[in-house]
Amino acid sequence: MHKIDELAIKTLRVLSVEQITKAASGHPGIALGAAPIVHALYSRILKATANKPDWFNRDRFILAAGHGSALLYSLLHIAGYKVSIDDLKGFRQLHKITAGHPEMDLMEGVDASSGPLGQGIAEAVGLAIAEENLAARFNKPELPIVDHYTYVLCGDGDLQEGVTQEAMSLAGHLALKKLIVLYDSNDIQLDGEVKLANSENVAQKYAAMGWNTLRLEDGNHIDSLTDKIKEAKASLKPTIIEIKTVIGYGSSMAGTSKVHGKPLSQEEAKAMRDELGGEEFTVDKDVYAFYDGIRLKGQALYSNWLELLDQYQNSFPEEYKQLMKMIDDDFPIDFKTQVVDFPHDYVKATRASSGQILNDISKLHPGIIGGSADLTVSTMAKGIDGSFSSEDRKGRNINFGVREHAMAAISNGIALHKGLRPFCSGFFVFADYMKPAIRLAALMKLPVIYVFTHDSIAVGEDGPTHEPIEQLTMLRSIPGINVIRPADAFETKEAWEIALKAKTNPTVLVLTRQNVPLVKKEMTNQVEKGAYVIGYEKQHIDKLIIASGSEVSLALAVQKILWGKQIDSRIISMPSIYLFERQKECYKNKILPTDVVARYAIEMGEASHYYKYLGLQGKLFNINRFGLSGKFEEVMADFGFTPEKIAQKIIDEN
Repeated sequence: MHKIDELAIKTLRVLSVEQITKAASGHPGIALGAAPIVHALYSRILKATANKPDWFNRDRFILAAGHGSALLYSLLHIAGYKVSIDDLKGFRQLHKITAGHPEMDLMEGVDASSGPLGQGIAEAVGLAIAEENLAARFNKPELPIVDHYTYVLCGDGDLQEGVTQEAMSLAGHLALKKLIVLYDSNDIQLDGEVKLANSENVAQKYAAMGWNTLRLEDGNHIDSLTDKIKEAKASLKPTIIEIKTVIGYGSSMAGTSKVHGKPLSQEEAKAMRDELGGEEFTVDKDVYAFYDGIRLKGQALYSNWLELLDQYQNSFPEEYKQLMKMIDDDFPIDFKTQVVDFPHDYVKATRASSGQILNDISKLHPGIIGGSADLTVSTMAKGIDGSFSSEDRKGRNINFGVREHAMAAISNGIALHKGLRPFCSGFFVFADYMKPAIRLAALMKLPVIYVFTHDSIAVGEDGPTHEPIEQLTMLRSIPGINVIRPADAFETKEAWEIALKAKTNPTVLVLTRQNVPLVKKEMTNQVEKGAYVIGYEKQHIDKLIIASGSEVSLALAVQKILWGKQIDSRIISMPSIYLFERQKECYKNKILPTDVVARYAIEMGEASHYYKYLGLQGKLFNINRFGLSGKFEEVMADFGFTPEKIAQKIIDEN
């Protein structure tokens, strides 16, 4: 290690401590202990440059231990990214880019929003899958235009999360050799020593999962760390390097849990600054110059890649054009003419309709990739071109196994990479397992598509453990996510078109297990409005009935019964509250006339989001208890979801 390395590491430590102490909030432990790891990675290994922070073929770095954000911000500042000293001074302050945990939409150089422990490693697995798939499909001899690594810095907490075990198990199975996890192993977590909660043999555990395992006894020895990373890059397996460090290195609380999340005092921060030299929040010119050289090396690597890309374009123009279109996600599809049509007597579950649609659009959009959590036969959501595996990197079906949480987080990583459009699928009730990753997808504005089936008590015999009640409400409550529950095959087709066109938000498709009749005769693109009239009144609206999914055909059957009692009604299909809320007030009032106060909504779930449309005199036919086990028709009838029972309740109120 050279003197400039020592100076740079000290600078990273002090800048990080100054941010945290000034904010009186943050985590100095990892910033002090892991500074040499981050410095070694960025200065000696990482293929990246602040001149082109979104370079497609750059190495990716995920700070899984996102509470160490101050360290990342210090590094990005020194490395020339758009992070100023004033930004560092604003650490954890309102409307500043230096947020408490890294947020990719706030700052260049942040490859993923991270911090909820376990998410980062799973995101990295998705990034590594994307790299392998695209490399296999597009690289040519002597022209490796997709060729980069994914690095992760994690702590003890990350490795205790269940989602991490799911993700690392799959990564080992798939032999994702370009995934390298740098494990900041300091034997301390927030509540005390790690041994109080965990006594696993890391090397044996991850070796059993198919990982290459390495260990470095002194995390301050960056020459040895560099050698370990180079050794990892030569492996044919993913690698985890256990790096022994001292939490809070150099502070009075070093080696104790106190320093994990407790800012150092002003006096101690000043003492560290005095030892380094210079004024508060300053960087020695030699450190800037050293990292400027690293930035220029990265720029040279980027320029070399552009030359390689030019050669590729000249030699393989069609492949080049397709890759660029995939990076831009530019594959317009005419859903009316290019995607399966449905005959007027079509009566199948929307999961079956979705499966046909997905198969067709996957042939038209080479970027679509994904799979199910060991439920392909049931969800009918499967990628094409074979299964992605250690033997076949070109396959577009991912066998996630029974790993729902990791599946969702891995899909986030695939979307983060660019060039591929991920989908993943499972039973709707298991959205509970996936929710943390779905929430992060919405936060990062990632266009992941979630295909959920078995959407109501009509699951039937599997009973209340498998019958979703509150899941629609849960997902509708997440900001920025479009939840679409189509009523039939044509609404499903429109929903897929909306999902595929979405570039800055995730989409959830909620589909039936049971067969449903067509409520439309063709695609009309009305789902994009969120709600529309599916059953018009004959003369005057006495009753207004809102429904989604399979309950739309139920509502239409209710309408016929009401007509027999001289009660006129309008039926509204509302597949997406998210989209409806984005319509102009004039459209909303046209669909839901304000002078109609007798309003009803039908949905076989908790469904509280409909209350805003019902007014004081409206009524919601919903379910606010767990389901039952039995034949789905009998379960639905027991809960009162038959045309006759609902119609009678409306008649009785008339």
